[in-house]
Amino acid sequence: MSAIKKQIHLGAHFPGVNNTTVWQDPESKSQIEFDSFVHLAETAERGLFDFFFLAEGLRLREHRGRIHDLDVVGRPDTLIVLNALAAVTTHLGLAGTINTTFNEPFELAKQFATLDHLSGGRAAWNMVTSSDAFTGENFRRGGYLDRADRYVRAREIIDTARELWDSWSPDALVVDRENGVFARREHIAQVRHTGPQFDIDAAFTVPRSPQGHPVLLQAGDSDEGREFGAAKADAIFTVHGTLEAGQAFYSDVKGRLAKYGRERDDLKVLPAATFVLGDTAEDAEERADAIRHQQVGPQTAISFLEQVWGRDLSEYDPDGPLPDEDPTDDVNITRGRVRHADPVQVARDWRERAESKGLSIRELIIEVTTRQQFVGTPAQVAEEIDSYVQNDASDGFILVPHITPAGLDEFVDKVVPILQDRGSFRTEYSGTTLRSHLFGSDSAALNHPDTEREGVRAS
Repeated sequence: MSAIKKQIHLGAHFPGVNNTTVWQDPESKSQIEFDSFVHLAETAERGLFDFFFLAEGLRLREHRGRIHDLDVVGRPDTLIVLNALAAVTTHLGLAGTINTTFNEPFELAKQFATLDHLSGGRAAWNMVTSSDAFTGENFRRGGYLDRADRYVRAREIIDTARELWDSWSPDALVVDRENGVFARREHIAQVRHTGPQFDIDAAFTVPRSPQGHPVLLQAGDSDEGREFGAAKADAIFTVHGTLEAGQAFYSDVKGRLAKYGRERDDLKVLPAATFVLGDTAEDAEERADAIRHQQVGPQTAISFLEQVWGRDLSEYDPDGPLPDEDPTDDVNITRGRVRHADPVQVARDWRERAESKGLSIRELIIEVTTRQQFVGTPAQVAEEIDSYVQNDASDGFILVPHITPAGLDEFVDKVVPILQDRGSFRTEYSGTTLRSHLFGSDSAALNHPDTEREGVRAS
């Protein structure tokens, strides 16, 4: 008897205007109109995906003092879009990126509990942090948190939100019309939280939602990001380019769970990935190359180079060699993007790679900015995705189509049936909540093992 295969988990990312999309393509539609969000969400649900994922930008990126129109240039509010999508989907999870640095725990807990109620238990929160003073200028007097403090705040926000979500017992609502009892007051705790970031004394205003907690997602490849994900997240994003790199990350993150009283299956590893399909392997490679050249045009290539070199390089030919000079200390040429920790070393590594392979500036930028990518016939792509999951390099992928909103259609029509035939992907939804899609259970347990509960007391 053959062993039961690991099941692949898939998310669908709605990309913005950036170097992963080809917004100039005639097939590319609006990044703002609701029909675009609906199309991608309905396609993902037709393909039995676990969730739809929406990123968020908190400030328009600037390059050389001007709004950088080659990257994300505007997006409607994440939570409003997801709440609207709840009305046009029935099973698909709805995941949104909301920053822990520039928001408050009571408000975030209320917003995600509301989404979980309105969607019938399909909410997910991608918890991100920021130490970026440029973004902070939109929010906080004094600008921003020190980098060392961003995860301190994030951990306390999550713990406080969990206290609020857990403060309503599952049986608190009675709705006894005959006796005039709506809720058991003794089953609604008063949350008294005192910590370095927040002091809260509140009765949460939203009853316990269908999942108990929204599914918690986290993105971060640094050591502190991995530790935060192992402690707090239900799923973690990463980017790795090979099976071996994926296996190393997978083993490292899963190995951190035990110290938090968690099992290996309690955290899903879901890297972001692009895909290009073709009738033959050669056809797919040609399409992928053409797409990458559309994504990284001459102007984009120079802009990426300037982010490392920290100065105006507009006089350089994108089809020519890299600069001989090392980067400067100017960290403000691009505002809104995290700069490389050691630009001089990055420049030397890039120069060595370009010289050894005979790459121009543009060809180098195409090579170093390409994400984990599946390229081939539908059968080849299905086999490679399955191989990553069965060999513990991931638990699935968050797919990033290069065309909005119809870029996922071909994958759903051609690759999903092959994954189903391989026995690695569901043929129907077995539950109604996102947590059931990922873990087989509809609701998070009270008193998560990593959450201190002393601050939650009944009034």
